[in-house]
Amino acid sequence: MKKDYSSIFAGLFILGILGLIYLTMMPHWTSDEESSLAEFSTKRALTQVEAIAKKPHYVGSKEHEVVADYLVKELNKLGLETSVQQGYTLSDWGNLVQSKNILARIKGSNSSKALLLLSHYDSAPHSYSKGASDAGSGVATILESIRAFLYNKTPHKNDIIILFSDAEELGLNGAALFVTQHQWAKEIGLVLNFEARGSSGPSYMLMETNNGNAGLVKEFAAAKVTFPVSNSLMYSIYKMLPNDTDLTIFREQGDIRGYNFAFIDDHFNYHTAQDDIHHLNKNTLAHQGSYLIPLLNYFSNTNLNTTQASEDYVYFTIPYTFISYPFSWVLPMVIIALALFIFLLFLGKAKRILSFRVIIKGFIPFFGSIISTGLITFFGWKALLKVYPQYDDLLNGFTYNGHAYIAAFVLLALAISMLFYHLFSERKVTINHYVAPLFIWILINGALAFSLQGAGFLIIPVYFGLIIFGIFIVTQKSNKTLNLFLSIPALIIIAPFIQMFPIGLGLKVLFGSAILTVLTFAILLPVFGAFAKKGIWSLVFLALTIGFFAKAHSESGYEYGKAKSNSLLYLYNADTNQANWATYDTNLDSWTKGYLGENPKNATALNEIPLFSKYNSGFTYASEAPKKDILKPSVEFLEDRIVGNQRFFKIKISPNRNVNRYDIFANEKMAIHNFKANGVTTLGQKNSLYQRKGRKILSYYVVGNAPLEMQFSINASTVLDMELMESSFDLMTNPLFQITKRENWMMPTPFVLNDAVVIRQKIKSTPVVPANDLKSVTNPVIKDSLTVVKDSLKVK
Repeated sequence: MKKDYSSIFAGLFILGILGLIYLTMMPHWTSDEESSLAEFSTKRALTQVEAIAKKPHYVGSKEHEVVADYLVKELNKLGLETSVQQGYTLSDWGNLVQSKNILARIKGSNSSKALLLLSHYDSAPHSYSKGASDAGSGVATILESIRAFLYNKTPHKNDIIILFSDAEELGLNGAALFVTQHQWAKEIGLVLNFEARGSSGPSYMLMETNNGNAGLVKEFAAAKVTFPVSNSLMYSIYKMLPNDTDLTIFREQGDIRGYNFAFIDDHFNYHTAQDDIHHLNKNTLAHQGSYLIPLLNYFSNTNLNTTQASEDYVYFTIPYTFISYPFSWVLPMVIIALALFIFLLFLGKAKRILSFRVIIKGFIPFFGSIISTGLITFFGWKALLKVYPQYDDLLNGFTYNGHAYIAAFVLLALAISMLFYHLFSERKVTINHYVAPLFIWILINGALAFSLQGAGFLIIPVYFGLIIFGIFIVTQKSNKTLNLFLSIPALIIIAPFIQMFPIGLGLKVLFGSAILTVLTFAILLPVFGAFAKKGIWSLVFLALTIGFFAKAHSESGYEYGKAKSNSLLYLYNADTNQANWATYDTNLDSWTKGYLGENPKNATALNEIPLFSKYNSGFTYASEAPKKDILKPSVEFLEDRIVGNQRFFKIKISPNRNVNRYDIFANEKMAIHNFKANGVTTLGQKNSLYQRKGRKILSYYVVGNAPLEMQFSINASTVLDMELMESSFDLMTNPLFQITKRENWMMPTPFVLNDAVVIRQKIKSTPVVPANDLKSVTNPVIKDSLTVVKDSLKVK
């Protein structure tokens, strides 16, 4: 009997296509040698990143000023005249900071609208992040691209504005300062924004616009980028997530369109002390440059008004190609596919190729694979979190061995699918059983046509499946080679999402990737259904699954470069005269136990005033701490008067030590009107009522130890019920504490207030006399009713 090796050939072919997809998503042959001066050099860009990311440079730190000065000098070296914009902004979610934007402008020959190149230069606070990827890589990409652009003396019509924005990590404040207060903002026609949410992987393009994206889609295609990686589904998902970039401010506050370019792999390094030059993938940096150079050449010479549109387009990329079509095509494409499917179904029935009884049986292995895979993956990941509780230490939800788990659960999905089709589907009924996945895929696309049109390109693999189905109905033969080639669109379009979803959204969505694997297997059933000995293939996939689970287990611990995050704060309550150590950690380690002890108490009471955290983290454990001589802030009531039914305040809070942040809270029942902080109102202020969520009024990130000055009014019958938390990010270096240095396999937890010395106290005033009860009023600021409470006492 002649042996059939077609299954092995098909498997190798599919692996080859998947490898090709990976290799063509981004550059993979970056040279360590410097490129010609006329070209973008990854090595030169890495040198810029290294200079920017020597040390943490969050807003308010000394290194922040060092980096700002460095960027000004680098722009000057390029022969550009630079300017600095400084000022306060208060974001809609209550973050106040004085930003320092760095700007330069290259004049064009005939500019109507300017092209803006944008990236931020501040690093994330609290976690000692050096900001190499986020966003030193973006700044370096712009510097190196502009250097090559100017060296080539590239002729261009449009002005090119370079903006290295500040305080992006705190609330997009630098971008807000530029858009709302800089005269150049009104001249911007398009923004190219470079960002990072990880330290490796391909850079994805996401569009932002208030109107239709058709203009942006067409112009991006015309620029002919070498390695485009994007699709309209990604932005549809992005808009649902609580993630923003500086470009969001341009869209919301200035109705200015643009493109984001960001990489997200190795998400575990995001905002951590591991965001350094050693973790930044140089091929990823090269991918950023491969975007900017052609886009800079194109958009510096095109009419930027052509990016305006009212119509939306579906778009997606295949290797070296960007494809798009209107949203209006999505529903008709689904309807046509359904009509073609029904026609082929009845044609096959008429030719006695198809049997409805056998077709119905085809739903058994299909749904069996999906349900089993979904349940096993969903509960399997929850079980793994119990077995490996350390996975909860990384708040972003993607572990260091996350890729091994993706591979394991994908292979498990394939093993389950092979097993079900081995048990319930023979090769001779494959085409009958192919009806079930085709029908479900058409239903899925029908639902997407009404709810998520950005995913409209997922109908394309269905059309290729219908071609395979139709050829069999017409010829009554299955051509294995042709089926393999017709499977390529499904692999190119669907397969990248299997890996992308858990990287971008966390391993909690592994079950989604596993289900998508089954759906991909099903749409390729004419290929996989022809495999001989599916039971053996199932065992092979199961063995590989076990191998990757073993790999994940071997990588489940911590080491230098793959560190455990932990947290510690010193909290002193000036009103109760109590001090505590506190942590956000669920799994205490030797370092945190050195301060919290072996049996710390629950920290529920400390969470009555919730500090902001991206992942809503609260304190988990606390223990009593020694009281230290820490200077409390001074609180001055510069104004406290009653006029009619309103009580007007002007409160100044000044630090008496080097501090980095103030958090101000108030009773939720206390309606606050006409609120200003350091002279500014919130960006989205629409009426006199200050909009806030919960007790938080604002978080003020201090620059140069500048005081906080708040001005507002409340109802005269309302009791002033406010308090503050003053934080300095110096717990590790403060001589009052002498904190032990973390071991090299540990790092500060990101996204939370960490390594801080915090003082909490009430903001108190004394009763005042209503202004209309005074015998004479000669000044709107009634000095006789001024109450000053200035407290600079030391905490004992």
